[in-house]
Amino acid sequence: MTRPVTAATLEVPGARLYYEVRGTGPLIVLVGAPMDATSFAPLADLLAADHTVLTTDPRGIHRSQLDDPGQDSTPRLRADDLARLLAHLDAGPAVVVGSSGGAVTALALAEAHPGRAHTVVAHEPPLIGLLDDRERQHATTDDIIATHLSGDVVGAWRKFLAQADIVLPGAVFDQLFGGERPPRQAADERRWFRHELRATTRWRPDPAALRSSGTRIVVGVGAHSAGQLCDRTARALAGALGVEPVVFPGGHTGFAEDPEAFAAALRAVGGREPR
Repeated sequence: MTRPVTAATLEVPGARLYYEVRGTGPLIVLVGAPMDATSFAPLADLLAADHTVLTTDPRGIHRSQLDDPGQDSTPRLRADDLARLLAHLDAGPAVVVGSSGGAVTALALAEAHPGRAHTVVAHEPPLIGLLDDRERQHATTDDIIATHLSGDVVGAWRKFLAQADIVLPGAVFDQLFGGERPPRQAADERRWFRHELRATTRWRPDPAALRSSGTRIVVGVGAHSAGQLCDRTARALAGALGVEPVVFPGGHTGFAEDPEAFAAALRAVGGREPR
């Protein structure tokens, strides 16, 4: 069921943030990086049956325009944007669900703005700095970025997926990444590779700060992600926090692969109010 959506923009330092609100009830926020609000729409519609759901385009992505298009996007900068959105809505504390780079944003929010979220669900954050082989992984990330900067977009995506340990059939890869890119998609991908990927994967959480933030941290891994890079990083985070990872349906993009099952899993682990 598609639910009514209120769309608006919020002026923040250096940017105009596009966001959408749907539903009524306790606040839940769905966060991606570089994924935009549209990516979470099916999941948001399901959760809006009994929640107020906030989705947004991260700064510099799709409808969230920057004063300086060359500005790098860091987890702390995106966390500050989320905090401003939550203050603007005057609702919460919230459940903040972050996937991939958005999970890094959500963790940065818990560190920098305690009290804005009572629960953070960090689904497969690419925290390469927590791995024993981080130097090799960081070098691989730098090579991926250099490949994209050289104009070899397809080559960059091949290297990106190889680092992530994600294998796609050739026909699926060609469908997703071959051929001419739609202008908006190409612009968002360019921003991810050139201005977000390095800062996102090199950010290191402070486990002590997260434990003392008062925010409940749920670390999620995908049922189909075993052995992949973001499965490894998520499990490293869970170990650093002394918690058990929670298995969610699907793989790295489980929220889009099976929104109904993902919504059910979120209700089971992340949707309750603080006592």
